[in-house]
Amino acid sequence: MSTASRPLIAVTMGDAAGIGPEITVKALADPVLREQCRPVVIGAAWAIDEAAALVGADLRARAVARVEDADGAPGVIDVVDLDNLAPKDVVTGEVTAAAGRASVEYIEEAARLALAGRIDVMATAPINKEAVQAAGYHGDIGHQEILGRMSDSELTATLLMTRGLRVAHLSTHKPLIEAARFVTRENVLAKLMLTYDSLRQWGIDNPAIAVAALNPHGGEGGLLGREEIEEIGPALEDARARGVDARGPYPADSVFYRAIAGEFDAVLALYHDQGHIAIKVHDFEDSVTVTMGVPFIRTSVDHGTAFDIAGKGVANHTSLVRAIETAVDLAAGRLAPIAAR
Repeated sequence: MSTASRPLIAVTMGDAAGIGPEITVKALADPVLREQCRPVVIGAAWAIDEAAALVGADLRARAVARVEDADGAPGVIDVVDLDNLAPKDVVTGEVTAAAGRASVEYIEEAARLALAGRIDVMATAPINKEAVQAAGYHGDIGHQEILGRMSDSELTATLLMTRGLRVAHLSTHKPLIEAARFVTRENVLAKLMLTYDSLRQWGIDNPAIAVAALNPHGGEGGLLGREEIEEIGPALEDARARGVDARGPYPADSVFYRAIAGEFDAVLALYHDQGHIAIKVHDFEDSVTVTMGVPFIRTSVDHGTAFDIAGKGVANHTSLVRAIETAVDLAAGRLAPIAAR
């Protein structure tokens, strides 16, 4: 594929104290991946060079003033260095406000580039929520909140994907008791429609979307809770009235098994762990996150900064490879149904 025809993808380096620089280097050392896209890192050139030395990669960081100057040349990793982080301000494997602030600024810069149409897609390495809070970003719990703020998007949602399973989330960063209160007819319908529209935009003409129940056994007809009767069921009826193939609510202990078998294109989970556990038990290493509701394509690894192994050269970069591959596929509208129904 010619350089001009390969999509330009911004890869944010993540928190420099974690495994972000390491997995970025390992992923971009893959010549097959570099044939699919023109990667440019938004981060610190010195951190990329240190990571390359750590893992023995025959690569060096090359600073570029503009993302458009990235050409994916062999032997280099093009970096837009914001010059916002010094080595002395980072302690490998520890929370620091400086690294947290820089990691947010990398995301903000990538979002600005995406909104301006200067990159085709973006993929993100992990940030640390404690470091982000230490840097003073108290309203930004994670990537989704930052990107929503940058794009003025009123409704965003997380979609986790791995081979054979896709899970959208009604809510993510909420305490469990608040997540249960968030299960309303209005909220379920809004996330169902967002999931439906996103899957259609990415290449699935008539996606089948199942909704997980909140209560054990789907509420047992109201004996174990009435959310399925009073909130989720009516939201499903509303979605079907709009032409959506919306199904459920199905007990959470069986709906993901049915989705893996190919019955649905996606499942709407009702809170963070309900969906994340299903994805990560099924296929953790290959799982990626996609942000729905923002006006550009953003994918991410589906793991954290792993401070416990940072600096040791042992981090698995598979999820970042999959995130970059997925971003390229979504840009081309190549998301296919999981199985024939």
